Amino acid sequence: MTDTPLARCLWLDTSKPDYVEYHDNEWGVPVHNDQQLFENLTLESAQAGLSWYTILKRREGYRKAFANFDIKTVATFDENKVESLMLNNEIIRNRLKITATINNAKRFIEIQNEFGAFSDYLWGFVENKTIVNQFNNNDDHPTTSAISDKLSKDLKKRGFKFVGSTICYAYLQACGLINDHSLDCYKRKQIIDRFNQL
Repeated sequence: MTDTPLARCLWLDTSKPDYVEYHDNEWGVPVHNDQQLFENLTLESAQAGLSWYTILKRREGYRKAFANFDIKTVATFDENKVESLMLNNEIIRNRLKITATINNAKRFIEIQNEFGAFSDYLWGFVENKTIVNQFNNNDDHPTTSAISDKLSKDLKKRGFKFVGSTICYAYLQACGLINDHSLDCYKRKQIIDRFNQL
């Protein structure tokens, strides 16, 4: 007798163990740590025009290339560092995305200085409570929302790059500000129960 497989989001390719691990342990789990928030923002921005799995496979490469996403260190990267990163085949070698990451680290620090933590700034967009959506079919899932529009507009105003509304929506999902796990996905209820939300 075999165990019944856990129900997971329909978009997930369960043939890829690393993708399953990301879904089961990270996607949609509320994040309040600024370094993790910076990592997620960097990776979501790098995804622009690509699949998330393309970036996920390179995450360790990004961690090595960008000082384990130490925000203050990345903010000091200069043109010589950019040139070396352009030769790094463990990341997406897109100059605009690389320079955007360095720029975004500087802007990230500005928000930390203003709000005390980037987490406080970000979670303010959802009034410090995860939005729990009611979707079950892939076609029902939006790619933007009023909140991602608002976040994108504010980040752009503050000088961030590669932060369009679609990227911001994926970021909000990944960091647990929006719970978009399917209604029948086991992680949906687990996350809700864990963080005492209805």
